[in-house]
Order: sequence, then C-alpha cells, then structure tokens
Amino acid sequence: MAVSVTLPALGESVTEGTVTRWLKAEGERVEADEPLLEVSTDKVDTEIPAPASGVLSSIKVAEDETVEVGAELALIDDGSGAPAAEAAPQAQQVAEPAPEPAPAAPSTEQAAPAPAPTAEASAGGGSAEGTDVVLPALGESVTEGTVTRWLKSVGDSVEADEPLLEVSTDKVDTEIPAPASGTLLEIVVGEDETAEVGAKLAVIGEAGAAPAAAPAQEAPAAPAQEAPAAPAQPEPTPAPAAPAQPEPTPAPAAPAPQAPAPPAPQQQTAPAPEPTPAAAPAAPAAAQPVDDGAYVTPLVRKLAAENGVDLSTVQGTGVGGRIRKQDVIAAAEAAKAAAPAPAAAAAPAAAAKKAPALEASPLRGQTVKMPRIRKVIGDNMVKALHEQAQLSSVVEVDVTRLMKLRARAKDAFAAREGVKLSPMPFFVKAAAQALKAHAPINAKINEAEGTITYFDTENIGIAVDSEKGLMTPVIKNAGDLNLAGIAKATADLAGKVRAGKISPDELAGATFTISNTGSRGALFDTIIVPPGQVAILGIGATVKRPAVIETEDGPVIGVRDMTYLTLSYDHRLVDGADAARYLTAVKAILEAGEFEVELGL
Repeated sequence: MAVSVTLPALGESVTEGTVTRWLKAEGERVEADEPLLEVSTDKVDTEIPAPASGVLSSIKVAEDETVEVGAELALIDDGSGAPAAEAAPQAQQVAEPAPEPAPAAPSTEQAAPAPAPTAEASAGGGSAEGTDVVLPALGESVTEGTVTRWLKSVGDSVEADEPLLEVSTDKVDTEIPAPASGTLLEIVVGEDETAEVGAKLAVIGEAGAAPAAAPAQEAPAAPAQEAPAAPAQPEPTPAPAAPAQPEPTPAPAAPAPQAPAPPAPQQQTAPAPEPTPAAAPAAPAAAQPVDDGAYVTPLVRKLAAENGVDLSTVQGTGVGGRIRKQDVIAAAEAAKAAAPAPAAAAAPAAAAKKAPALEASPLRGQTVKMPRIRKVIGDNMVKALHEQAQLSSVVEVDVTRLMKLRARAKDAFAAREGVKLSPMPFFVKAAAQALKAHAPINAKINEAEGTITYFDTENIGIAVDSEKGLMTPVIKNAGDLNLAGIAKATADLAGKVRAGKISPDELAGATFTISNTGSRGALFDTIIVPPGQVAILGIGATVKRPAVIETEDGPVIGVRDMTYLTLSYDHRLVDGADAARYLTAVKAILEAGEFEVELGL
C-alpha cells in the first residue's frame, strides 16, 4: 500500500514551500517519523518526517521546486501491498530464482553440481546467490561513488538496515545499509574502488550460508576444479580440498554436512587476499568507530588537524558512532574553553594577550549555491532599506551595577529557575518597559491604508545566530514577563533555533527586535529595521573602560563596565528626538539596576 507524503501546514500565513533537499533517495528504506526531506518557506527551514515506515517508492517534487501546502511530495510503500515489490528493486536487486534451484538440485545433483549456474545467477561480477547490495542514488547529479570502508567482512552476519559500508561521492559521505538480514557472502567492489549508481557492491545470502567471495579471487583455477570429482572431495577430505570446496558449497542437497565448510576456506586460503578479512576476526576492530583507523571524511580530518583535535578522543554522534563535523567543532570548543583557565592561573601577571590562531575557512576559494535562507534574509533587508527612511542613534550605558547584581545572583538563579542568567534578559526587560512609555517605537506603518498601528503588546524578536543563518524567534508579551520568564523564553527559543526545531509561529508576530551583536565582540552596529516594524535595538559588547564618575566629592575616574546601545529606526514615523528619549529611558533603567526583588537579593 502506498502512503502519500504531503506538505503540511507550516504556519498561519505560509501557503507554499520549496523542497531544498531530499534526505532519502528513491528505493531507500525509511522509518516512521524519520526526517525525509527539508523544506524552506519565507519564514523557516524545517524537516518533514516520514508518515510511515517502508520504501520510498517515488519522489514527486524535485529539489528546488516549490509547491503549495497539501501537495503530494512522495510515495512510501509500506510493504502491505503488491506495489512494495515493485519499489524495492530500486534499492536492492533480489535474486528471485534463488529458491527455485533448491528443489531442482536434488533431481540433477549428479549431473549439475558444477558452479556454472551459480555464476550465471549472479552475473554482476560475483558467484554468490542471494540479495544484491547496490549503490543507491545519492543525489540528483551524483552518478558514481567510491567505497571508502566496509563495516562488515565476508562471512559476517548482518541485519537488515544495519550500516554495511561507507561510500563517498563529490557531494556527500554516507553509509549504505544492508537491504536484508543474513550472511555477507561476497564483496564485489573493494575499498577505494569506484562504482556507478545501481552497480552491485556485495551479496547477502541466508544466515549460515557459505561465503562465495573466495572463489571469485581464484576464478582462473575454477575451470580445472569443475570436474565431477570435485563434489566427491568435500565429504571425505573437507580440509585438504579447500580450493574445490567453495564451488560445490552452494549445492543445497546437503546443507547440514556443508555447515563446517566456511572454516575451511578461512584456514586453507590464507595467502589469498580476499579471505584474510574473514580469517582474521577484524569485525570487532571495525565496530570501534572512534579508533585511529576508523574512516572519517576528508573534511572532518582536515578540520581536526586545523583545530588540533585528536580523533581517537572524540565520541562520534553519527550513525554507528561515526565522527561528524559537529563532533570535531564541539571538541575544539571544549578544549578552547578548558585551556584559558589553567593559563590564567599560571600567569596572572601576564598583561599581553596572545593573538588567536586563525583557521582557514573551508569555503575559501569555492563557489557555492546561495542557501535559500540567505536569499530570504537578503530580500527582506533590501526591501526594508528601500521602503524605509532608516537611520541610527547611539548612547553609552554604564552597566557596572547590573553586572555586579548578575554576578551575585547567577548561581542561585540557575539553581532556582533551571536556566543561566545571562545579561540579555536585563536588556530585554528594560527595552520592554521603555516601549510601554514610548508608543512610536513599538508601532507599524500600514502602507496601503495610510495608517499607523500602535501595538498594545511587546512582542520582542531576538536575533539568533545559527548554522543555517540568522533567525529571529519572538518572545510573546515580553512586557508582562519578569526576568525569570524572559530568561526561560530566551533560552528555549535560542535552543530550538540552533537545534532546527523552531516553528514558523515562533518566528512570526514581532513588534520590536533586539540584536545582541556584542556577544561576538562588536562595540556597536548600524542594524537594519526588519520589515513590518519601525525600530530595532542593538546591544554592543560590554567592556571595562575608564570613565568619569560623579560623586559627592566631585568627578573621579574609575574602571566601569560600559556598553553601547544602538537604535535604528524608520524616520517616517520615529524622529531623532523620539529615538533619543527611548534610548535614554532604557539607559536609565539599566544604570539604576533595580532588579534585586526579581533576583531574590
């Protein structure tokens, strides 16, 4: 039975989406709720899960094509009906005639034990009968792939959908799962060899079947051993007749006596290159993906070398424990975070800072396709600049008292509320409070009607930097939340963005936006007002600087925590005086730092 995959509703105002990437190819096995494809809209990039388990029999909408909500994207054959048998051969070629020789063999056992029918049954280049493992389609323009590593050896037992080998193409490195359970009888394409899409890579037979990979290596000697005397040798002298035994082993007439046949090739054919993986129990070593010998992509190895990361110490989070790029980046960041503490303790008097080691970007020298999210961001920013009269105002804020309050309260706050107390919630709280008194900053110009809407809620968007690009989730009704509520909402939304779990509704409805460019060290930024709003607040880096402090005895100079606040605004509605009054109000709230009650101090 075919199950239809449709484009779900991705938000109140979203009517269509663009397929940016298929995570599965036609003929591949998928599980229910497993990510199947990626879809991009004008608000969010998200993954669409498979609605059922089965084989992806047909892809209806190709990558970069746009369809409406509810449109059919693909079909999944769940295996409950006849169509499943038609879809499965796209990913694996099952040798259906295999069961037929079983009953026929007893009647012709004396005349037809020769391996010629076996070779014809697997004319793809091997001599084993069973389920063929083929190279699936790995992308629209991918025509071939290179086998980088076999995760199983000839003679090993495999389970359906278990990672069997690793393949590298010019676009992706991926693992190919076993199409069926059984024994790996033959490896047709060795490591570092290249095969075309659809080519046979290996053969999987029934559990306990004798491997047929050894005769493939000794093909020139096989014709001499095909005499009728060969079948007679396995029974009286199984050990010394090892070269001839693999040929008759497929004969189904005596499955029980031939059960000990596999050990014989392992012992007798040690000089041959093919049986050595089966003879030496290498499977346990192959099952340790974190070892130095484990295969990782060239990009990951290069990234590890540039960051000084020892791959043998990295625990992979990929399929089967494979090390991914994210694992190396996380290990490098953890090492950097741990390194400064001992260095600072060992040399507290060192005044000079060592310049950080700059790493060459992997994008250097490349021409790549522009991601859809960058196109959407770019279109929105250009539209805002063309439609609005934008300019910026800046004030300097002394947040020394605020930083001291945070230092005193952060441990108890984290224990009580379950989230860290960063400086961000203080700025959001101050910005929301000031918006209530300065309506022109929290407003919208309705172009078509020629009217202005002054919002009665403070829905504040928070710009979050992610791997996919800049996204702005929205803290709804921020003006009604306390510090703890704002801290929890900020952490929750930022986490969803970075994990790719943010929903379109959580990205919509902002009436005002805050961008913390100071988190990356920028003193201030001339930020662009998003479409549909009239102002955006930028928070610069907080740095210690000498500043003039007014005291009862007169002005003195002291070391203070200082930051810059930038307000970019649409001059069609907001005047410079309006911007200055709003910034002054935010500055006064922050410098007063009257948050003791909310912090429990």
